Amino acid sequence: MKKEDVAKTIDHAVLKPEFTAADLQKHAQMCIENKVFSMCVKPCDIKSAKALLEGSGVKVSCVLSFPHGADATPVKVFQAKQAIKDGVDEIDMVMNIGKFLGEDYHYVVEDIASVVEIAHNYGVLVKVIQESGFLTLEQVEKACELSYMAGADFVKTSTGFGPGKATPEVIDVMVKTVGDKMKVKASGGIRTWEEAVAFLDQGADRLGIGSTEAVLNGAKAEGNY
Repeated sequence: MKKEDVAKTIDHAVLKPEFTAADLQKHAQMCIENKVFSMCVKPCDIKSAKALLEGSGVKVSCVLSFPHGADATPVKVFQAKQAIKDGVDEIDMVMNIGKFLGEDYHYVVEDIASVVEIAHNYGVLVKVIQESGFLTLEQVEKACELSYMAGADFVKTSTGFGPGKATPEVIDVMVKTVGDKMKVKASGGIRTWEEAVAFLDQGADRLGIGSTEAVLNGAKAEGNY
């Protein structure tokens, strides 16, 4: 697999709380140079990212209710509306993990569907982050089914800020459960070229990576995301 083929599957994560406007600018330039699919930013950085990436072909994605998914549904809806107003192309929302683990599946579906409805009205795709480090493989399967019921476009493994990371076992369950009707994003802990390619070979459609440059250059990345 060629470097450019992998690059166009990457949502480059610029999500650390300490990142400044200068960091955003630096990462945007890297995204442009490497022609990644999107730069995934905090909601407050959408407008700036849009301006920095204008005309480059690199999209802007953002996280929503990050990293715990615990905002009330009306708050998530407002966040989605604001993100869209600010120019976002794709939304990565965190599933309400506690409600899911408590088996309040109706709540989980309605929570996701409320964001999906707003986003799809504007042609914005929605990825649902499961934070799979909290889940068993059977629960990963169930979370995929609920995300599909809610009309989401992608299922996604991790925030990169919780327990665990993307694993071959979780991606296998996601692909087998909804891979024929949704897309799959492996995210969290992808730090080498070999890991990135392996997830794509497994059937992942998109990768969430924080150390994109190091991964694309074949070097093992440093840090936690």
